[in-house]
Amino acid sequence: MNVLFAASECAPFIKTGGLGDVIGALPKALKKQGVHVSVILPKYGDLPNQFKQELKHMTSIEVPVGWRQQFCGIEKLVANGITYYFLDNEYYFKRHGSYGFFDDGERFAFFSRAILEALPYLEEKPDVIHCHDWQTGLVSVLMKAHYHNHPFYQDIKTIFTIHNLRYQGVYPKAVLAELLDLSELYFNIDGLEFHGNVSYLKAGLAFSYIVTTVSPSYAEEIQIPYFGENLDGFLRKRNGELKGIINGIDYEEYNPAADEHLAVPFDSYEGKMENKRQLQESLGLPVNDDVPVLSMVTRLVDQKGIDLVLHVFHEMMNQGVQFILLGTGEEQYESAFRHLADQYPNQVSVHTYFDEGLARRIYAGSDIFLMPSQFEPCGIGQLLALRYGTLPLVRETGGLRDTVIPYNQFTGEGNGFSFTNYNAHDMLHTIEQSVGLYKFQPKRWRKMAENAMKLDFSWTSSSLKYMELYESLIPVMK
Repeated sequence: MNVLFAASECAPFIKTGGLGDVIGALPKALKKQGVHVSVILPKYGDLPNQFKQELKHMTSIEVPVGWRQQFCGIEKLVANGITYYFLDNEYYFKRHGSYGFFDDGERFAFFSRAILEALPYLEEKPDVIHCHDWQTGLVSVLMKAHYHNHPFYQDIKTIFTIHNLRYQGVYPKAVLAELLDLSELYFNIDGLEFHGNVSYLKAGLAFSYIVTTVSPSYAEEIQIPYFGENLDGFLRKRNGELKGIINGIDYEEYNPAADEHLAVPFDSYEGKMENKRQLQESLGLPVNDDVPVLSMVTRLVDQKGIDLVLHVFHEMMNQGVQFILLGTGEEQYESAFRHLADQYPNQVSVHTYFDEGLARRIYAGSDIFLMPSQFEPCGIGQLLALRYGTLPLVRETGGLRDTVIPYNQFTGEGNGFSFTNYNAHDMLHTIEQSVGLYKFQPKRWRKMAENAMKLDFSWTSSSLKYMELYESLIPVMK
């Protein structure tokens, strides 16, 4: 079985968030299950030089974008036994950054069409194209519209995965003819039409054989208006083909016992506490085992519950904790946290940039990892925290609800802490409980942290579920 992953990012080549982690890790897990996986990506200008030097040029083709023909180079690189194809067009991709440009609608229309044009030139013909997020949402509709009579394409099936429904790639109706060469027949409530515009994400939902998302709870949530981003009705119609499969993390990449970013790689609670001391010292915080360290490694956007944290920040500090933040995002949030760091120099350390090494040291050296998200399709942070023995404190939504079992004071069960309502004081109450447990029941805390490090949130079980989905398409193919 040959599966081609089509995505706009993939660690370690290019990564802006959780999508890059998934595309970096899931193919490796599938390969261990015997699936032949390759990955196709844009060749961005930001691709590190070490990878650019490894690329081998395969061929060049012309790709139709509306009435134009655009150049596309196909290059490849093999790593970890997986073939990565990079589609090269300097006009669209040789710039700093991946998204957020005025012409993203055209860039990813080109990318989706180029994927399909490139297929005959790849080493293996795919049985399934697994498309991820709105940047590849057009693949299935373009295949139906432009290639349905071409014998090479007739038995290829598509799966589409929603990583975050909020980002949809919505563009004016004019793109239908100008970029996609699609007739008005595709512009309707069951097709690409979305409030008078064209939605690239909806194209993936409407024309793929199966739709998946990144946790079972999120698959349920997006079918109700609060989480549905105006697509809940459409998703309810596709309910039978909609599956939720929880993301994993790469247990080789994120391994506290072998992590070179850490001051002291560890596999015990004592080693974790040594990382805590080193973290406190390196960030200029008082070194003290008895003070619980709360941390956030996050994008500073409203989805992540930042307003809840700011609303009760002084009350949090009154509990005698230290707080560490790493992340970038909206300027109002960045400046608010920098101001709080000035107010609490002995308790708060704020870093409004991103640094992978510091992120790992924060996961390893914190006691409580805070994720009070408004919504969270899956969440990677809580899984990384557990891997490094840090207990997550989350709001019960999406993948957070599926992975964090709240601590039960009567049975001692649980791997973290959670609250239900999107409410700052509910969050504060849960923080008070977790801080109390840390300070007054250290043995119980230690046991929870040690148990967390033994949990398995690797890709093994999730990759088997994806494999079952691919196999479910094979009878259709035969």
